[in-house]
Amino acid sequence: MADTIHFSPASLKVSCSNCSLRELCLPLGLNPDEMAQLDAVIRQSRKLKRGDHLFRSGEGFKSLFAVRTGFFKTTVASQDGREQVTGFHMSGELMGLDGISANLHGCDAIALEDSEVCELPFTRMEELSRDIPSLQRHFYRLMSREIVRDQNVMLLLGNMKAEERIAAFLLNLSQRLASRGFAANDFILRMSREEIGSFLGLKLETVSRTLSKLQQQGWIKVDHKHIQLVQPGELKALVTGCANANTNPM
Repeated sequence: MADTIHFSPASLKVSCSNCSLRELCLPLGLNPDEMAQLDAVIRQSRKLKRGDHLFRSGEGFKSLFAVRTGFFKTTVASQDGREQVTGFHMSGELMGLDGISANLHGCDAIALEDSEVCELPFTRMEELSRDIPSLQRHFYRLMSREIVRDQNVMLLLGNMKAEERIAAFLLNLSQRLASRGFAANDFILRMSREEIGSFLGLKLETVSRTLSKLQQQGWIKVDHKHIQLVQPGELKALVTGCANANTNPM
């Protein structure tokens, strides 16, 4: 089961209306009354330590979660019991959409660092969406984005060589960080090389060797988990040659 949720009076002072991430995880153009309705529904906030589970596969679905701070991975267990990474999620992104269809979560969500999420009780959000059409459309867009993301992961794993997969992965992280106001070409990997390999369908040794090769080419600089994209244009050209520059698979 997921960890028990605790709320403090101090944490409840942080509302959607003054959250710096609201434009990333909620629709634009909500009026003050609509924002007040959202504030009344969304539960803030839940803190997790590195390694904590936000939810587990098979657990009953009750809520979506907006990542306020931190970084998560989602995983499923393969038939032989190994952990298969299915995605990485950062601040401003919603998690838990996998649970809507069967009313059960189909994966584990695990914090890769100390993190904080806001809980969106799904039944209450459904009710609110009927009164706020833009909120309903926003959730449709989010679900559509998940479908497109899955399709792009299939393209990534089916058509790309190791270098192209790593380049697409780094560019995707760069784009997502830039949209949140962070440095696009200088960042820390929150996941291990083994986790990257699991997601991209590559062995650990292949991930390490490919990062070293890209560094030798002068396209990136690698210092443990610290990554600098020195020549992002070269990385884009590498991916463009395989997948028409579609670098948003994750």
